[in-house]
Amino acid sequence: MAVHTHAEVAENPLIEGLERLPVPPTALVIFGATGDLAHRKLLPALYNLAHEGALPERFKLVAVARREKADQDFRGECADSIREHSRREPDDKVLDGLLDQVQYIPFQFDDADGYERLAEALDALDEEAGQPLHRDYYLSTAPEFFPIIVERLKAAGLNRDDKAEVRCVIEKPFGVDLGSARELQGVVSGAFRERQVFRIDHYLGKETVQNVMAFRFANMMFEPIWNRNYIDQIQITASEDLGIGSRAGYYDQAGALRDLVQNHMLQLVALSCMEPPASFEANKVRDEKVKVLSAIRPPDPTDTVRAQYTAGTAGGEDVPGYLEEDGVPDDSHTETYAALKLEVHNWRWEGVPIFLRTGKRLARKVTEIAVQFNPVPHLAFQSQGSVGTQPNQLVLTVQPNEGVSLSLGAKIPGSRMRIRPVNMEFLYGSAFMSQSPEAYERLILDAMRGDATLFTRNDEVDAQWTIIEPVLEAWHRQDGDGAVPSYAAGTAGPAQADELLGGGREWRKL
Repeated sequence: MAVHTHAEVAENPLIEGLERLPVPPTALVIFGATGDLAHRKLLPALYNLAHEGALPERFKLVAVARREKADQDFRGECADSIREHSRREPDDKVLDGLLDQVQYIPFQFDDADGYERLAEALDALDEEAGQPLHRDYYLSTAPEFFPIIVERLKAAGLNRDDKAEVRCVIEKPFGVDLGSARELQGVVSGAFRERQVFRIDHYLGKETVQNVMAFRFANMMFEPIWNRNYIDQIQITASEDLGIGSRAGYYDQAGALRDLVQNHMLQLVALSCMEPPASFEANKVRDEKVKVLSAIRPPDPTDTVRAQYTAGTAGGEDVPGYLEEDGVPDDSHTETYAALKLEVHNWRWEGVPIFLRTGKRLARKVTEIAVQFNPVPHLAFQSQGSVGTQPNQLVLTVQPNEGVSLSLGAKIPGSRMRIRPVNMEFLYGSAFMSQSPEAYERLILDAMRGDATLFTRNDEVDAQWTIIEPVLEAWHRQDGDGAVPSYAAGTAGPAQADELLGGGREWRKL
């Protein structure tokens, strides 16, 4: 792809942190290439990989979608999307070099003839390259097309290649409940071996999420106290200040529990609570995550809270309630806020509550893991004007400002012994003098390399749905009991969520 001089490379601080791991020659096929995800995330990610020289020298992008259009028209749309959504200002030379590799093939996803044309196109790319290209199929479509595409790929013989690796990358959601997830897995496993399947959870591509393992297992000061003897509670928050926008059709069928808790947030729980793997090889890491998820029992309905936002003020503007949003039924019981209390029933974590909360139209946008340690056993510092000793907290912020902070008790300057909390902070932007790569950049690169460490395995998905499905069923049974609890837009959520904590605990302020 792009060629850089030594001086250009030296001037780019991000290059220093980007591992130059080999990526084999690859043909990446994106199904649903005209969709929102492809244009907002996948194409900008590919551009930034090209900018860094991280794509293989022999790289081809094949776009598949249902709309008829010429190659050149699609390339123009790609250029517009990359200019709008890339984390850096595109370089025209790099952009042209990437788009020259793009081929657009329109067909309906159930059209057998379309897959024959795709097979011919991939064979022609192999011939052009003078060698077999690995084939990665990225399913960036509506979930109802996943089984159709997988079955058609198998029928066309595109699920195997004797001379190259073939992989299938599947976006979330993987099923809408336990039964549908298992049904989809039956279709997928009928066409691809597990080592060929890469289930995307883009949170796992975020640097701070990966840093959970680094902070735990690379620092001796944390791991000895990372257990029930020293930790009082863990709070995991994924709050958004925006509403549902134009996603009513999807969101009203999904809700907060399916949209964020079942996948992203349970993955954060698994990474926070897993045992150290013998090595950071994909299956060893995922083995440990499955053990954690299997040790979590579905919460009692009394340990869950759901709610919908009503009209309020967000960002200084008056905003409508969920039921007033375009496309939302007047009698919808879909939750825009969900909070749960979980426990991991094993030796390390028995008795430590893990609180999850997520919601739309909350006070601010933040995703974080907050680990609160036990208070000191004797409160000696009670001088007037002293805040006193507060339990230490380790907070890993996933977004918007990626970093880690540790709260400590420190003496206030003066003649008296007065204590207040202070923060020690590590921020990615200042520590490494560079932006963190976008999650999709790392995940696309790993998929092309065949490294599944940051992708969810089938038994992980199964364990996650096993935890969440009883909650969905309990909430569904409550639908006839009246309106769902509510909270005003722009606030921290419903009052019922405060009662969930108990024991004098409080949610971290948003």
